[in-house]
Order: sequence, then C-alpha cells, then structure tokens
Amino acid sequence: MREIVWYRVTDGGTIKQKIFTFDAMFSTNYSHMENYRKREDLVYQSTVRLPEVRISDNGPYECHVGIYDRATREKVVLASGNIFLNVMAPPTSIEVVAADMPAPFSRYQAQNFTLVCIVSGGKPAPMVYFKRDGEPIQAVPLSEPPVASSGPLQDSRPFRSLLHRDLDDTKMQRSLSLLDAENRGGRPYTERPARSLTPDPSILFQPTTENVPETVVSREFPRWVHSNEPIYFLRHSHAPSSDGTVEVRALLTWTLNPQIDNEALFSCEVKHPALSMPMQAEVTLVAPKGPKIMMTPSRARVGDTVRILVHGFQNEVFPEPMFTWTRVGSRLLDGSTEFDGKELVLERVPAELNGSMYRCTAQNPLGSTDTHTRLIVFENPNIARGTEDSNGSASGPPGIRLTLVLALTVVLELT
Repeated sequence: MREIVWYRVTDGGTIKQKIFTFDAMFSTNYSHMENYRKREDLVYQSTVRLPEVRISDNGPYECHVGIYDRATREKVVLASGNIFLNVMAPPTSIEVVAADMPAPFSRYQAQNFTLVCIVSGGKPAPMVYFKRDGEPIQAVPLSEPPVASSGPLQDSRPFRSLLHRDLDDTKMQRSLSLLDAENRGGRPYTERPARSLTPDPSILFQPTTENVPETVVSREFPRWVHSNEPIYFLRHSHAPSSDGTVEVRALLTWTLNPQIDNEALFSCEVKHPALSMPMQAEVTLVAPKGPKIMMTPSRARVGDTVRILVHGFQNEVFPEPMFTWTRVGSRLLDGSTEFDGKELVLERVPAELNGSMYRCTAQNPLGSTDTHTRLIVFENPNIARGTEDSNGSASGPPGIRLTLVLALTVVLELT
C-alpha cells in the first residue's frame, strides 16, 4: 500500500480539497490545510477524527486508497469511498416581537394582533410553538397571512361576534367629565376650581409655589368585550442562511381583547434535536401606565429651548407605545395641531406660553394614557420685559427704544 488520502468535497463535487494524507511507505502523516492542521487529533490509516465540529464541516468527504506499482513505479488508486457528514447546530438566538408596531389603541373596535417569534442559527429547522400563561396554545395552522388586518379573525367554526356596549348614563357622565376636564386644563375627576390658561402677569416674572412641571394622568379603557375565548392562528416561515442554518419565524395572530389580554404572559418555546431542553423567550402584554415626564430646563426662561421628554413608565410596556403631543386649547408653537414622537422641543419659548398645558398621549393596542404637564416661563434678565416677540426674541435695537422714551418725555414737559 502506498497512501490513504482524505478529501473534503465542495461545490457540488467539482472541487476536492485534500485534508489528510497517510504515507504507508514511510509511515508519516501530512496535513495540507492550516485550518485542519490545528485541529488534527488523530490520523490512523483510514480513520480521521475531527474534533470540535462546526457547521462549516458539513458536507461530503472521500477517502482514496492508493497502491504503488513497482513495475511501472507509479501510484494508482485501488479503491475509494465517500460519506456525508451532517452537522446539527442548536439555535443561537430567540426573540419575540410585535408585528406592525407601534400602533394606536382603538376604544370602540376590535383589532387583530400578531406576535412574531424569531429563531435563528438552527440546523435543521427547529419546532416553534407558543404558550399563554404557561399553557400551550391550540392554534389554527395557516399557510398564508390573514387577508384582513383590521377586522376580527374567524375560521370554519361559527363566527364569534363582539358585544358592543352603548354608553349608559354613567359612562356618558364620565365622558362629559373627561371633556370638561380637558377644558379645565386636564384635571379629570377633581373638585378644584377651573383655572384659566391665560398667563398671569403677576406670576410671569415671580417665583411660583406650584410644582414645576405639574402632571396629571388619566387613562382610557375599551368599550367592548369578546363573547368567547379568542381563536389563535399560527403561521411559520423558513429562511435558509448561507451557512446552512435556518431562520424560523412563527406568527401568532388573534383578535386582541385588552380587557383579558392586558398583563397576559406569552412565551415562545423551541424544540431541537441539538438541545437538551427547550429554549424560551417570553413577553407580557401591558398597556402604558403612568408615563414619567421630564422637562429641561426645569426652570424655563423666556427665549430658552424647552424639551419635554417621556423617559419611562410606572411599568414595563409591551408592545412599543406611540406618543402624540398636543397643546390643550391651542396649537403647538410651530402652528401644528399635534406632534408624534417621544420628545417635544419648543424652540425659543415666548412669554405667551406661560401656563400652557401640554398633553402627551401614550398608546399601544392594549390601552391609552394621557399625561398633562404645565409650562411655567420665568423672566429672562437678558431680555427686557415686554420687548420680546412671539418667538421670545427682542423686537428692536436698544437705541431705538431709548429714542422713543426721550421723545415722549419732551412732549410732556412742553405741555
């Protein structure tokens, strides 16, 4: 016998990469690749051991046995064999997200909601399923996404309608009180007298005992309920990666009911032959509650740039909320009726904004909450009183103002 050679076959068999050689005549081992030389553990005749196998090692291998013909003094191949090495890999990551977020809250109409479980790095494709509050969800399998994304989902079973409740006298009184609260500066359910939003000159340039900023929080709840338990629909998609692994996405869709789904725990679990126990990721559906508003600077002066920012909630919120800013009873400083974003920036605030009430609405499909904060504007010693324009800047050069004062004095003396 002359030698035993191992090949790694790539590109569908067009390339054969020599990885190990056993020279029977001289009993020596040779490694032809630096990558495999570092990992070489044992080469004994026709046996090759690959430690710490990786996904890149997946594929076919060939073993060629050669003899030496003494008559022709040439090496010839006597036999060859092949084998396919199938390398499994457990998933490397798992994540649960909400589809099509952020999205608004609907008080009077049910809407569909979708959780997406993303599992990456597995080979072969793992099995993905959902649980609610620790119990497996019996879902209706789907091959295509639901046609309608706004109306309630249904299947071959009898349609499960929604019970729409008209506003009774109590709810009507509450709605009117909420509306009246907005007209009073955003103080729902209080007995304090209404206070005008018109700036008071006595507090414009004087220290105030009022908390700055002042915040008031109110919440809204849905006006409808489901008649039965929700119907869940499950759809899977597979996306192969270049390294041979598969990304699996499991989409769980149902008609959301904030009254029972709020604070519900949903978990995504993954089973795979390369895992000793299932992987898991979980989320709790929670409506936004008690947004924390921060205003900088805390003591705003005429001409300052004021930033009003939502920097947290009293609870963890999922899915991601959307934020809308409005000015109670008037337009925003730039003339718009509302602004979408987590931070509202007021450039060069004028004195006219003193006492203005700003409302931040934070909402996700599970609920909505309003937070009001009042802007207090103080005197700026760098700007003379009454000389700022609507943008908080001085209206003219000091020399012109002095000339007008002197002219007025002369006229009075002549009289």
